[in-house]
Parts: sequence; structure tokens; C-alpha cells
Amino acid sequence: MARRPSLAGRIEALLARHWWQPRPTLLARLLQPLAVLAGLAAARRHRAAAPAAALPVPVIVVGNLIVGGAGKTPTVIALVQALRAAGRRPGVVSRGHGRAGGAVRPVLPDTPVREAGDEPLLIARRTGAPVWVGRNRRAAALALCAAHPDVDLLLSDDGLQHTALARQGELLVFDERGIGNGLLLPAGPLRQPLPRTLAPQQRVLYTGARASTVLPGVLALRHLEQAWPLAAWHAGQAEAAVPLTALRGRPLLAVAGLAAPEKFYAMLQTLGLRFERLPLPDHFDYHRLPWPEGCPDVVTTEKDAIKLDPQRLAGTRVWVLPLDLQLPPALVDDLLALLAPRSAHPNAP
Repeated sequence: MARRPSLAGRIEALLARHWWQPRPTLLARLLQPLAVLAGLAAARRHRAAAPAAALPVPVIVVGNLIVGGAGKTPTVIALVQALRAAGRRPGVVSRGHGRAGGAVRPVLPDTPVREAGDEPLLIARRTGAPVWVGRNRRAAALALCAAHPDVDLLLSDDGLQHTALARQGELLVFDERGIGNGLLLPAGPLRQPLPRTLAPQQRVLYTGARASTVLPGVLALRHLEQAWPLAAWHAGQAEAAVPLTALRGRPLLAVAGLAAPEKFYAMLQTLGLRFERLPLPDHFDYHRLPWPEGCPDVVTTEKDAIKLDPQRLAGTRVWVLPLDLQLPPALVDDLLALLAPRSAHPNAP
């Protein structure tokens, strides 16, 4: 079974139980002085930061004000697809959480996950768009533009707090949990305070069934429709996928290495599947399989599947359930309206 979580993982899980309460708990209040100090330090760094130099193409940052799990990566994938449909040629930059090192490099469909990070590799495979990673996102953006002069727009997968990256638009993503207890880290889940009003370049997307903050925004429809055998998913063999209804009645183990696995489980329940839960730490590495031999069919997410080797499944059938977001066309139009006219870009056709 899954390895015992590390001390850091257990502390994070403890804090998360307190963060996602509607009101601050006693532990959150005790941590609030640290949150105030962290907030003051962050504000001081922001004021001291030099204005970010412009990049060759405009940038939209897709990010969370909260700690992980709001649906940012599916949003980036959906936005790449929508921008292509609108005639644009987007690329993606990311830090690449969990990868070895922080050097700038491209992410190709066959890049090892330890060198790319699970989310950038998933974006590269799902979209086929140019994806570059680097701790310095500005350097990654410049490298991507140099390698792909046809790209006319960049999406940054996260990076709201990365002030060195110039941007023309910001898409703030929230799920049903909203801002939890409303406090800054470590007392709450917020990386920065919730703004009272949106800045001119900011838009809000809710990936749940309702708006979960006071900020005006739009809803994205999310859905699971198909189950792919793991080997077929890695090979891109769409003909091997089956409707999710084909899994009804089977005993399933639902494995999810996500920051908020309950959202995945709630969708499975809505679809009428019968399953046991096996939540794992976010970005779980799968160096060892977390289920025992003889396990029934496993269903999991694409973020987990990207790290699973089809040759190392110990006889278990693993089904991958791609999550798709349907973005409102008005949101895509609104984001494009934030950008300078295409004819002003050096790489414009």
C-alpha cells in the first residue's frame, strides 16, 4: 500500500483540515501572527520589485490565490485549445513543481516526468503546444519564444506571485472551496489577500458549480466522460477508450494524488460508480505502486497516470479518466481583448 506520509506531509494535511473551514479554528488563530508577518514581508518584496520588462509576446497568467487544487492545470489545457480555435498560437511556461532542478528546458511528450514535472508534461501531451519549464519563468518564456517564433501568446501555468514575469492578463481560478477560512499562509490557504475589487487585467473563473468568493466571475463546466486503459492513454489510442458507464457495477479503487481529491471522488459518485477511496499526497511520485497485488480495477486521474508505467501494474487494470473543462466563449473573448492587437507583436504574421 501507499508509503507513510512524511512529517512535512502530515503537517500539511493537519493544516489543510483547519484551512478549509468556514471560520478560523483555534489553531488557525494561533498561527495568524505568522500569517500577518508573512503578508507584510510579501508586500514589501512586491513594492521593492522592479517593473517587469516586456516579453516578445503577451502573457496571460493562470493561477490560484490559494494553495493548489483549484483546477488550474485543466484550465490551462482548455484555454490552449480555445485560443487555438480562435486562431492564436499559444505556448505555455511553468515552474514544473516537483521536478529535479530548476534549469530552463523544453518539455516534450517523451520527457521524463522527473525532468518536466507532472503538470507541464500533462499539458504538453494533452495540447501539443510548446511547453518550457524553469524556476525563472521569464527566462523560460524568452527561451520558448526564441525556439518557437510562431508562438504569438504565452500562458503561464501558475506564477501570480512571480513579479519578474510581465503579463497583460491574469485568470484567477477558484473551486467550490473558495478561500477557506480567508487567512494567509500558514494560518489559512491564501497565498495573498483576496482583492476587494479586480484589477483591470484580472478575470475570475470558477471550476465548481457555483461562485465561491465575492469576486465576479464565470463558471466552467467540468466533466468526466471516458475511461482509457493506461497503456492506450499513454499511446494516444482514442479508439480504446470506453464510456464511463462501462465501469458501473465493478469494484473499483479510486486513486488520486491531488491537493483536493474529494472533488474527483464526488464526480465519480455522481456518475454512479462504486469505489473505494485511496487519496495520496499531491504530486505522489509512484516510485512504488500504492495498491496491493490482486487489487480490483483502479481508476485514476491524468495527473497520476502521467507517472504510472503501464509495464509495472502488478496485473491490475488501470483506467485513466481525463477531466475536461468547457470554458465560456465570452471568457476567451474577454481575455483576448486584454491583449494588444496582434499586429503590434514582433512575431505577428
